[in-house]
Parts: sequence; structure tokens; C-alpha cells
Amino acid sequence: MFANASILITGGTGSFGKAFVGTVLKRYPEIKRLVIFSRDELKQFEMAQIWSTSSHKGLRYFLGDVRDSARVARALEGIDYVVHAAALKQVVAAEYNPFEFIQTNVLGAHNIINGCLDKGIKRVVALSTDKAAAPINLYGATKLCSDKLFVSANNIRGSRDLRFSVVRYGNVLGSRGSVIPFFLDKKASGTLPITSTEMTRFNISLQEGVDMVLWALENARGGEIFVPKIPSYRITDVAEAIGPECRKEIVGIRPGEKVHEEMITVSDGYNTVDLERYFAILPATGEQGSSAAAVDDYCSKWGARRVAPGFSYNSGGNSDFLTVEQIRDLIRAHVRPDFRH
Repeated sequence: MFANASILITGGTGSFGKAFVGTVLKRYPEIKRLVIFSRDELKQFEMAQIWSTSSHKGLRYFLGDVRDSARVARALEGIDYVVHAAALKQVVAAEYNPFEFIQTNVLGAHNIINGCLDKGIKRVVALSTDKAAAPINLYGATKLCSDKLFVSANNIRGSRDLRFSVVRYGNVLGSRGSVIPFFLDKKASGTLPITSTEMTRFNISLQEGVDMVLWALENARGGEIFVPKIPSYRITDVAEAIGPECRKEIVGIRPGEKVHEEMITVSDGYNTVDLERYFAILPATGEQGSSAAAVDDYCSKWGARRVAPGFSYNSGGNSDFLTVEQIRDLIRAHVRPDFRH
């Protein structure tokens, strides 16, 4: 599908962007063009030391901000597929600088959508977050708005061969600011701060996230919010895996933080279908709207099945939990190969 194609990724110098670029260049060396769109020239320079435009003829580094509609439009010229990963993400920073997050996460999404409608793009996948499901902080609220914009964009595509969809997943194993690297750094102090003994999180690796986005680009029908089926872990088990000898200090939940990650709410469950590998939340309106007939039609066409009445999906109620030893294995595989407990 991606042979001789052109792909643009916004936020292309972030953790996901690097993993995505590395995967695409490895799997599709014949790709026509891969455009890395981001606003940080230093990160682009550093990334070019790994993947240079001289070694990869189709690779392009394109400076720009998703807030700038004209620059977005320029970047989209000649592009077939778009992955929208650009976002401001820090929960506390969002509460202090709300309109900055609105400009990037909401208005930036609007600029991407308009540019894609105007430039003949074929497929668009936007990255979301668990915090967009029943949001309790501004960051989550901006990502919910972004999700709604991308889903509803399918209603205004007209006769274009263009599909917009969303991929939603939670905490990425070993990502910057996440609990595992934090605990690894704190281990030497002899104390690991735990927000709540009840806290759980979903677990997904960067590579699994990349694979899911590539799958969505190829398989989305337009308007879905895709959610992966992944295991959970308990924060107390992460602490035990990393520092069994450490003192565990309960420090309380931070503002804007949930005890359990939530990716599909009970309300969304009524228009959620099971695709074996993933769930898909279908849109409330439009061609694939969530009426009973529309959901049944989607299931019939694409081999999906309805989830059970009252279904929801959160990390606390998950049926699949990682053990302490499995967590240690994942740390060695994805975060720190030399890790010893």
C-alpha cells in the first residue's frame, strides 16, 4: 500500500515520530516521500544524524507549526497519507496555559483537516489519548475536541476518496515522563513515590503504537476511533519489579490524574464494535452513524461484532494484567536492556 506513496507525519521528531519513521524506512524502502513536519529545528538536526536525506532519498525534514495553516498547506502538497501526532501533552502545563493547548491541539487539528480536504490526501490517522475519554483535565478536553473534529471531517469530504480516523491508546511503555523511567531514576534514592495503591495503567510499546497506526491507515473506513486490546499493570507491581528493596511512599493522586486509564466509556460502548485485534468506536453521526442499523451494517460489511451491552474498557477492569516478572522483561526489552532488579 505504501510503495511509491508519500506520507507526512506531524510531530515527527517526538518519540512516536522517531519510531514511526524508523519503521517506515525499514519496511518500505521504496517509499516515494516521507515528510517529517515539526517545529523544532534542533530535533530535526539530531534526527537527521540517524536518518539523513542523502541515505534516504525520499526523506524530507520540513519545519513548521500546525498552528500555521499556510505552512501546513504547503507541507501537504503531493502527500497521500497523513499521520497527525503533533500535540502539547503535559497535563499541568495545560491547566496553566490553556489557550496554548487549544491553539495546538484543537486549532492545529482544524488546520490539518482543512489542508487535507484541499490537497487531495487519501487517508488521515490522528493520534489520541486515553485522557480524551471522559476528560477531567484541559489536555484531555482538547484531545476530545480534536477527536471529534477528525471524526466529523468525514461528513464534509464530499466525493473525495479521503478517510479520517483516530487511534486512541494510553501510557506508552518507557515514554518520557511515564512511570517506568521515573521509577528507574528514583530507585537509587531508596524510595519510590506511589500516587495510589489502587492505580492501574494500560501497557503498549511504541512499536505496537506504530503498527496500529499503519494498520489504521490501511484498514480504516472513515470515522472510527480505534482502541487496542492490550494488558494492564498495577503501579504497585511496577514498583516491585523495579525496586523490590525500596520503600514505597504513598504521595496521593496528582491534579487531573485518574486512578484507572479509561479508553472506552460506557456511553461510547453502545456504538463500539470488536474487530478482533482492536475495538472501534463508531461515529455518532454521518455515513457510519451509531444507529442500530448503521452499527449492524458496519459489522456486516467489515466482519466486526457488537460488544456486550454496558461494555466499557478501562485499565482497572481489564481481564489481562502483567505480572511483576513480565514487567521486568518488558523493561529489558524496551527501556533498559541492562536492567537488573
